[in-house]
Amino acid sequence: MHDNQSLLPLAQAAREAASTAASLSTDGKNGVLRQIAGGLSLRRAWLMEENSRDLAEARRQGMPAALYSRLAMSEGTIRDMTEAVNQVSCLNDPVGEVVRMWRRPNGLQVGKVRIPLGVIGIIYESRPTVTVDAAILCLKAGNAVILKGGSEAYHSNTALVAIMHEALKENGLPETLIQLVPPVEREQLYGLLEMDEYIDLIIPRGGEELIRAVVAHSKIPVIKHYKGVCHIFVDQSADQDMAESIIVNAKVQRPGVCNALETLLIHRGCVSAFLPRIVASLGSRQVEIRACQQCRAIMPGMKEASEEDWYREYLDLILSVKVVADLDEAIAHIGRYGSMHTDAIITRDYNNSRDFVRRVNSSVVLVNASTRFNDGNQLGLGAEIGISTTRLHAFGPMGLEELTAQKYVVYGSGQIREA
Repeated sequence: MHDNQSLLPLAQAAREAASTAASLSTDGKNGVLRQIAGGLSLRRAWLMEENSRDLAEARRQGMPAALYSRLAMSEGTIRDMTEAVNQVSCLNDPVGEVVRMWRRPNGLQVGKVRIPLGVIGIIYESRPTVTVDAAILCLKAGNAVILKGGSEAYHSNTALVAIMHEALKENGLPETLIQLVPPVEREQLYGLLEMDEYIDLIIPRGGEELIRAVVAHSKIPVIKHYKGVCHIFVDQSADQDMAESIIVNAKVQRPGVCNALETLLIHRGCVSAFLPRIVASLGSRQVEIRACQQCRAIMPGMKEASEEDWYREYLDLILSVKVVADLDEAIAHIGRYGSMHTDAIITRDYNNSRDFVRRVNSSVVLVNASTRFNDGNQLGLGAEIGISTTRLHAFGPMGLEELTAQKYVVYGSGQIREA
């Protein structure tokens, strides 16, 4: 049985606070955000001190280097968080935006208007920066938020939320607009995921294991993003200089993120010329290649790719490479092994680029650009709360608009329905 009582007061308080969040003016929300930014800047020494407590425990427990780096906060990290808060304060407020308006033959004027979602629960691992990103985006979109960070970042997250609570309090707003779940047993967290009468949406950010556990136990709608098996297809007509530059960036710049390249598909018409070139370029950057039999016939020294490799999100300097006969085979491969995250084509053929964009239904599809651009800030959203590979209700990077719903508003002049 799940514990449905210990976190109930927290969920109830969030539901009550949601009405306050929804009624805040744009100026009111921006004033709180600017105060949060000021607090982060003024108290950066204290934040780093609290973060050092988490880091000391992480070292004691032998945390892997990649996770440790995500946990660490530096002056630069805090400066970036401060800038992110200021940027969100400058974004257009989505709440109240009239998305569309039309008039019916009977004179009724019908419109669709953006409204907050209500209460959003965010469950995430390691990165304290998510604590601030999630809170400020939810607040700007008029939502109350419940934050459940990893226990490894407890002191860092507690300090960050304390600064945000100070800003809320100084503006006469309830601290329950932004709540941090204390360290709890797994059964207590699963109990929170059953409180669908109080919480409207759950957004998990972390590894596939975390996300699948949340989906398995939640009665609340979940924004899913299991993994990023991202592809680049090098078409026969591709500019090979461009292709090399894009592939190296997509694989090497930050291999441990979800929009990094994992599988490279090369048209058989250009593979003899391009494969040795890209393998040499990636090899000089310590990338391990796992290749299909056709690739290994051209370059026998490469490791053979298994069937499992085509499904794999490596999050490391490892790349699967496969020869395909044409555009159709490339699209079929993406459809079978992809995760609907990010896929790109490199081509000089307009018709092929248009066909690829039409037939590949990933959250972001690119032509002649790196997969690393699947990011809310890079796409001009200002910020994001995560990337959804679920088509309901959001798909792709989730910015402010994706943290709202839409309601219908109807203006009449005495009309009544006759039939």
